[in-house]
Amino acid sequence: MNTLPDGGEGPPSLTREFSPEEVNMDLTMCGLLPERAEELAQLYRAYGTWNQVEEVWFEERRANRSTRGSSQKIYRVLTSRFKNAPASLPNPRDLPAVLDSCATSRDKSQVFYPYLVADDVLVRYVVHEYVQRLSADYPDALDFSNETLTTLLNQFEYTDGSSYDYADSTTERWCEGFRSVMREIGVLEGQQTVVGAPPSLGDVPLLVAMGYSYEEGEDDWFESPIGLRYLFQPSDRWGELYNRAAETGAWEFVELHGSLQLRPADGPYSWISREEAE
Repeated sequence: MNTLPDGGEGPPSLTREFSPEEVNMDLTMCGLLPERAEELAQLYRAYGTWNQVEEVWFEERRANRSTRGSSQKIYRVLTSRFKNAPASLPNPRDLPAVLDSCATSRDKSQVFYPYLVADDVLVRYVVHEYVQRLSADYPDALDFSNETLTTLLNQFEYTDGSSYDYADSTTERWCEGFRSVMREIGVLEGQQTVVGAPPSLGDVPLLVAMGYSYEEGEDDWFESPIGLRYLFQPSDRWGELYNRAAETGAWEFVELHGSLQLRPADGPYSWISREEAE
């Protein structure tokens, strides 16, 4: 009985998928910022509307004499990730319950990470390119040096055929921002390191990645779990991760057409309400 996927190829390149209007340099001024992102998620859970969240957010920053311009940029970028979150990720108002279940700050960063990837098309393009490199067993596949990142960015083309054309200084800041995200999620260790490795996953980010993979994929999602791929998990780890997910009780193996498949025991995110109730 076949129980494990073989990994296949990585996801396709996203070059020529987006117009210039869809691409931005938000990563140059706002990385994951997990503590502030968690604060916004808590406010959204408490108040229920982004208008009220915005009022409270800026009122608190006025009281602390924060720079309004900086706060506005951070608020805009972080809330964009939540407002534009696909239905395949946990609803932002459920995030406080998810985050309360995280064992470490890295777990929280790994939970926020797919919201960034889903919202920022340039980040998503670069992540796809690295997943392809990892799938093809490139030497130093997770090399995030300026040279490698810039090479990938320069290969990007818009839907109209024009090329990536940001200034060198802007590109350098973007590369720094991308590496900061990689450090937050455990791909890079240390401030000076530029070559990374697949990170270990906590149970909570694993369950989020599993739900995202299941909701984003078709019937064959099991053969190419996009949430695990985005977290740079090579295919030889998937079996172990599937078993770990099943051990939580939120997922279960079922036999379909002579092979084992993994399915949510209930809904892909039903475990969130159970954790919250506890």
